[in-house]
Amino acid sequence: MDTTSIKNLFKLKSVPIEPEQETFPKNEDNLNNESLEENRKRTYHESGYRDSSRTSGNHSTLSICLDAVYSKFQNEEKEMVEKQKNLKESYVNEQKNRETEIKALTVSQETKEEQVKSKNTEVENHQHAIESLKAEILDLPRNPEKYNVKAARGASAKFWIGTIILIPITLYLATFYISTSYSAFFKNFDAKSTVIQSVLDAQAFSKAWNEGVIEGAFVTLIPFVFLGLGYLIHMFWENKTRANYIKLGLLFIVTFIFDSILAYEIESKLYELNKIFDSPPFDLKIAFTKIQFWGIIFAGFIVYIIWGLVFDFVMKEHREKDKIKNEQEIRQRKVEFFQEKINVLKKDIEEILANIGNTKELIIKTRGRIEELQNIIDGVIIPTKDYKLYASEYVQGWITFIGEKIAVSRTEKQTMIDDCIATYNTNLETVGANSDNQNLVYLSSL
Repeated sequence: MDTTSIKNLFKLKSVPIEPEQETFPKNEDNLNNESLEENRKRTYHESGYRDSSRTSGNHSTLSICLDAVYSKFQNEEKEMVEKQKNLKESYVNEQKNRETEIKALTVSQETKEEQVKSKNTEVENHQHAIESLKAEILDLPRNPEKYNVKAARGASAKFWIGTIILIPITLYLATFYISTSYSAFFKNFDAKSTVIQSVLDAQAFSKAWNEGVIEGAFVTLIPFVFLGLGYLIHMFWENKTRANYIKLGLLFIVTFIFDSILAYEIESKLYELNKIFDSPPFDLKIAFTKIQFWGIIFAGFIVYIIWGLVFDFVMKEHREKDKIKNEQEIRQRKVEFFQEKINVLKKDIEEILANIGNTKELIIKTRGRIEELQNIIDGVIIPTKDYKLYASEYVQGWITFIGEKIAVSRTEKQTMIDDCIATYNTNLETVGANSDNQNLVYLSSL
């Protein structure tokens, strides 16, 4: 590249601008701005030319001079109040939006905190309800009337006492009816048998099964007949109606007759075993005069009545006990219901607290951004695109001097120019005005 080409490339033209013929006149403010910009370019171009002349176009000195140019440009931009205001307008608007966002986030945070407070209050109320219900569950058996439960106090204790009494009576009746039924219908008496041995045979169960399945099944199942009759007594007695009273009376009569048959059969066998030649035939009249006859009847019938009364008592106490148990179960279900609500509330509280944490974090970040924006607003915004324009004018002036005034070979001159251009590009990179980011704004306060 020759000196003339370099000059033509970098020299700032100062040819006066002639007005053009236009349909509409140019805006006077635009003309003034264009005139100021041209003057400013010329100033930077001339400064570059002058500084280059002082340093003989040294590229190392150019780096220092460009730093000074940047400082000068920064001070000039700072003095342009209206331009700075326009450049900062977007940051001011963003700051206002961020402040509005913080207000919204703060309201949201306060709302969530109120929700947490409300839900914590619900949790406490449910916990108090659970504690109260658990206390009622424990106190119900002792004081059912306190909770309007129509059940006898101590029903549970009475139930177990009655059950303990009922078990041995049941075993007694089973033993008695197995033995008496075997003796009455299947046993062969001998002269050596005593009255007790004739009525209560310790081996009646095994003997009956040894004699046959029918005999064994009969003596095994006959106690359940009397237990079933006792159960019916309880059922009829539970519903006190005239018909049930009649049925109850018939049950007692049937049981008494059956016990009388057993007693009659046993007493008949004993009479036949011990009668003499002139003894009359055994009949009811003779049976009624025998103590053993009445002993067998009352040993079974009276105990059977006692068993029925105890069984009725146990069932009534069980019903009373069930009333209390049902009330306890109702309260236990309420406890489980409240516990489920507490679990749901605690889960909701955890989610809300997590949201509050995120909101607080977002508020902190937004406030940080507001501070950054305030620093930008308080500082000086350097439009890098403009700086590149004026810096290029300065370097053009610098290189123009090299091309016009430095008396060296063409090769050396080209090397000097290349070094100056490299220094210029390095400066653009340093201040953030490189060609890849023409529209970025360099913030001097950051």
